[in-house]
Amino acid sequence: MPQARTDGDVPVYDLVGVGFGPANLALAIAVAEHNAIAGADDVVTAHFFERQPSFGWHRGMLLDDATMQVSFLKDLVTMRNPNSGFSFLSYLHDRNRLVDFINHKNLYPLRVEFHDYFEWAAAKVDDVVSYDHEVVSVEPVRHDGVITHFDVHARDARGNVEVRRARNLVLATGLQANLPEGVTPSEHVWHNRDFLHRVRELDADAPRRFVVVGAGQSGAEVAAYLHEHFPKAEVCAVFSRYGYSPADDSPFANRIFDPAAVDEFYLAPEDVKRRLMAYHGNTNYAVVDNDLIAELYRRVYQEKVLGVRRLRLVNVSRPAEVVETANGVRVTVESLTTGERTVFDADAVVYATGYRESDPTAMLGGIAPHCRRDERSRLRVGRDYRLDTDDQVRGGIYLQGGTEHSHGITSSLLSNLAVRVGEILESVVDHRPPAIPAQPEYAVSATSSH
Repeated sequence: MPQARTDGDVPVYDLVGVGFGPANLALAIAVAEHNAIAGADDVVTAHFFERQPSFGWHRGMLLDDATMQVSFLKDLVTMRNPNSGFSFLSYLHDRNRLVDFINHKNLYPLRVEFHDYFEWAAAKVDDVVSYDHEVVSVEPVRHDGVITHFDVHARDARGNVEVRRARNLVLATGLQANLPEGVTPSEHVWHNRDFLHRVRELDADAPRRFVVVGAGQSGAEVAAYLHEHFPKAEVCAVFSRYGYSPADDSPFANRIFDPAAVDEFYLAPEDVKRRLMAYHGNTNYAVVDNDLIAELYRRVYQEKVLGVRRLRLVNVSRPAEVVETANGVRVTVESLTTGERTVFDADAVVYATGYRESDPTAMLGGIAPHCRRDERSRLRVGRDYRLDTDDQVRGGIYLQGGTEHSHGITSSLLSNLAVRVGEILESVVDHRPPAIPAQPEYAVSATSSH
């Protein structure tokens, strides 16, 4: 394998990625496929850092019966390269399940299966990833007063720090769990991100009551799971809506996820962007699959018939106070219509309250002030997902996530992932300096699974 070009003792790459979830995994695959057909002078060198010890994607919500809300055709590659050997169909063939999946007549795989697909794909490019490495800082490298490169400092599990130099950064640090102000995770207060890790520690016969906050898909899934797996416990689902709202999965509404919709959204005036998000927020935010809504309603009705009430939907309400007790948590729920308060003593409260974008420039240190912002203090981002920087920065900084304000609803979703990484890679290649060093480069290559 070619050795990395170095600048002194520091390896230099065309791009270094921070984070290795599905977004940068898809980018690593795009680079590998590019290099497979590129000439020696066109090879793109890349490396990625991931703080987790191995690939993992929303492991806390990998419920056995939960399905994807996106078609398997919107995998890591197919929308960009239908002939790719990294596709979900290639994975099924490798796992000897392709015929079975076809006979299943289903566009939406189990979430655990899609996660296994991600792991399968990640294993094929694991030579370009440093797992168990947390990026602690990014420092500018200047030449003639201009920032041409970035030194990425990453600390491993033993505390050792290694540095890799990048012409371009690709930040894919994911979303942060969203919790109401004043709520802190604890032994009895959970965000659904950690749901399975927490709930597996419980004895199925021990809990008396759970409170689940949130009316979206995750809240409904958590309520259904707890109701099924803890037959002696009451499950109280608390949300401000009248009931669970169905996701708009109709063909025309789904055009908001099309690659062409990103172009239209990006070019639209700010008031049109806001209207589009309001019109089509129900394709993704605080909505639930119709089948799950029907199943929860069936359970509520069945319990009403049998006279045993374990699944309680506390609608048009909000948790007004959450206080931890010696054996659990006391949740005071307030009706939004009457103001009446009801107290629930529970073993745990699960907040299925979604995620929020974090400022991707937080780790950039002294480079961050060079990133331009708009009149609402949001980062200015090019159509190619490259941050708009001042003239002091020549190196490229790309975002995978954190671009909903500029690129629309697919910013943090899988729907447009394969196309997006192709656009980022094309931009990296187009911005290369005209003179390419003659030294050998370390290239991303596809390797077999271990």
